Amino acid sequence: MDFLYYILTGGLLLLAAPFLVLRALISSSFRDEMKGRMEGANSLPELKDTLWIHASSVGEVRLAKILIAGLIREGESRPIALSTFTPTGYALAQEEKLPNVFRLPLDFPFWLNPVFDRLQPSKLVLIEAELWPALLRQCKHRTIPVIQVNGRVSEKSVLRYGKFPAFLLWMTESIKQFSMRSQTDADRFLQLGVEKEKVLVTGNIKFDVTSVQTEDTFHPEWKTDSLIAVFGSTRPGEEGPIMEALVKLQKEFPNLIGVIAPRHMERCREVEDLIREFEVNYALLSNQDDLKNWTDAVLLVDSLGKLNAFYKSAAVAYVGGGFNPRFGGHNILEPAALGKPVLFGKFMNNFEEEAKLLKQSGGGLQLQNIEELYDVLKRLLMNPDECQKLGQSAGKTVKANSGALRRNIEIIRST
Repeated sequence: MDFLYYILTGGLLLLAAPFLVLRALISSSFRDEMKGRMEGANSLPELKDTLWIHASSVGEVRLAKILIAGLIREGESRPIALSTFTPTGYALAQEEKLPNVFRLPLDFPFWLNPVFDRLQPSKLVLIEAELWPALLRQCKHRTIPVIQVNGRVSEKSVLRYGKFPAFLLWMTESIKQFSMRSQTDADRFLQLGVEKEKVLVTGNIKFDVTSVQTEDTFHPEWKTDSLIAVFGSTRPGEEGPIMEALVKLQKEFPNLIGVIAPRHMERCREVEDLIREFEVNYALLSNQDDLKNWTDAVLLVDSLGKLNAFYKSAAVAYVGGGFNPRFGGHNILEPAALGKPVLFGKFMNNFEEEAKLLKQSGGGLQLQNIEELYDVLKRLLMNPDECQKLGQSAGKTVKANSGALRRNIEIIRST
């Protein structure tokens, strides 16, 4: 099947080549994107016996940061390299100064082989849902064991892989251990025919977000009477209702400041244009040296790696991506771990278990539609004692479900 797959993908690449070249000539951003991918790990020093960790985007990179810190704390002596798929994930990994960061090249041996030669990996660790056929088959041929940590499988993936179960089993032959974040995810893999002995439920590493203490270099300081509402990882279609709710709330709570952090930085210009339509005073974080004497109503976070610092300052947090099943929600554990009540939408297919646990404890409030945002925020802001109590419940939920980090470190060491 290897030969057939490479012939197929190679043929598709050849067919797409003229269109890719044309787009590269027209678009400088696409040109930079392709250049970053083609370079692969060439900018890294030659390594040996490397523990290679792959994380797709921003959320997985944050998880990789927790995992890498835990491994180093536990005495990991091998060099660690981190590959990412998206440019935002790569930018965050660099900003967080994670070790030996590079972009994963196109999933084809011609570009992957130089990466293997430079890293000489002893093991590959995949975070969450990243399964690349050529990457995994190269590991098989080179006898490099692969572990999937914090594994998740969506219903959509089950339907897709279910049509070609033999392809999934061929692709994942090199994976020695599927370390799944929940029983639901484990059952979905078993449903697809993965051997029971390969599948373990170890819990969600994201609950260990507070177990690895790192020094924050960014500490926003506000006016002493400021009331902060943070809207993190927002997606298209959410910023408008957020601004409508904020404008109404700021008439009732004059000291309320709204902090909006889009999921993707390239949308900041679009979000800024939308904020202007509401005729409120706003500022970009990148233009601010000091927030202590800042007096505007809305702050737009246009810098990576700053969201958690704002969650720490918040009275209440909203996490976006939950009102479109295509997005599937974003990480609601980050504000919860900091003891903040968390609001999120009804489509949390990427965070099913987390949403369920936070709802049960009361620390998470799931909205059925985004128009509920104003009423729920008003209730919480008018009742600071209730707000604090819900935040404490959120923090306790995260703490009670921690421990997956250590279990996964043991698996990485022993597999």
